[in-house]
Amino acid sequence: MAGVLTRGVVFVHSSPRALCPHLEWAASNVLGYRVTFEWTDQPAEPNTMRAEYSWQGEQGSGARLASALRGWAHLRYEITEEASHGSDGGRWSHTPELGIFHTPTDVAGNTMIPEDRIRAAMQYAHDPRRLRAELSLAMGQAWDDELEPFRHASAGAPVRWLHRVG
Repeated sequence: MAGVLTRGVVFVHSSPRALCPHLEWAASNVLGYRVTFEWTDQPAEPNTMRAEYSWQGEQGSGARLASALRGWAHLRYEITEEASHGSDGGRWSHTPELGIFHTPTDVAGNTMIPEDRIRAAMQYAHDPRRLRAELSLAMGQAWDDELEPFRHASAGAPVRWLHRVG
């Protein structure tokens, strides 16, 4: 019996050219069908490529995709998985400098910080600046800050139309 299906997006923000076919192979291996990315130059980092790929697969495919891409140096990516029946969504962000970050997301794509993480931040942060730093870490702000120039550089990417909203 097949598991519950969900969907998501792989955003390769920057990859060395030589790595591009290997990323497609890794995604194909995880998803169980042939994956072909549309590669374009990444203006934020010369001699690198970027791509976006909408995928569909079983729950947990986002985590498996993130694991499959995790080991390569010089690779910046984000993977999203939409919430589906019985499962929260997720977002995985990776940069060469910071490594990988994961956060669960709700049906609207908002970051969800687990209660224990908030309690720990409140316990160890004895001033507002420290609390802010702890919550910023829990939300993955450092990854967002590092990836933002690469996201912005893709502003000229093709528009993805939503066929079913609401």
